[in-house]
Amino acid sequence: MSMQIIKVFILTTIAFYSCKRISSKEIETAQEITTNVNHTEKENEFKEGDLIFQITENGQSHAIQFLTKSKYSHVGIIIRKENKLFVFEASNKVRFTPIKKFITSGVNSHFAVKRLKNANQILTKEALIKMKKIGEKYYNKNYDLCFEWTDEYIYCSELVWKIYKEGVNIELGNPIPLKNYDLSYGPAQKIIKKRMARNGCAFSMDELVISPSDMFHSKLLKTIVINQ
Repeated sequence: MSMQIIKVFILTTIAFYSCKRISSKEIETAQEITTNVNHTEKENEFKEGDLIFQITENGQSHAIQFLTKSKYSHVGIIIRKENKLFVFEASNKVRFTPIKKFITSGVNSHFAVKRLKNANQILTKEALIKMKKIGEKYYNKNYDLCFEWTDEYIYCSELVWKIYKEGVNIELGNPIPLKNYDLSYGPAQKIIKKRMARNGCAFSMDELVISPSDMFHSKLLKTIVINQ
């Protein structure tokens, strides 16, 4: 089957099931899937510095998916430690999770891997060592339930964003004020009120935030694999 036929099939399927005009992000996602049809075995290998996205099953995940209009609600960065690959992630704490365990913990074991387009030039051995050292200062810190742009507590996409920014001065997505999101969504309102009461979260509308979706759609990244 030719690549052109595959592209037409995917775009037609999206149009049929959505019953609405195809958005630019849907088109981009479809194009990314078609580019994965012929990816080579070598391109499929995980590498240090890769970003791995997944869907988690909890109330916050559903709110993030709705607010960011994204399939993905969690992201981590792949790191080699003691000659094994781990996902460095901010979950309940910032931790190293074996990559297979990370994948199976997501909904239907679905994941997507993205890589810096010029990774071979930017992510040198020295750069990766520096990024790991940046990550060390966040290790074992608690998850940021209040989504504040501080280093005391930290959430998943903030962790990955800061490692890249501080390690190689690359911004994977642009942090935007919380007020830019439509927070009228019922479950999101429930989470906000609960955390304000239990955790003392202020949720300033001017607080900068970065979402997994912002990183997923960064033009600096290329898709390596999206498992179905």
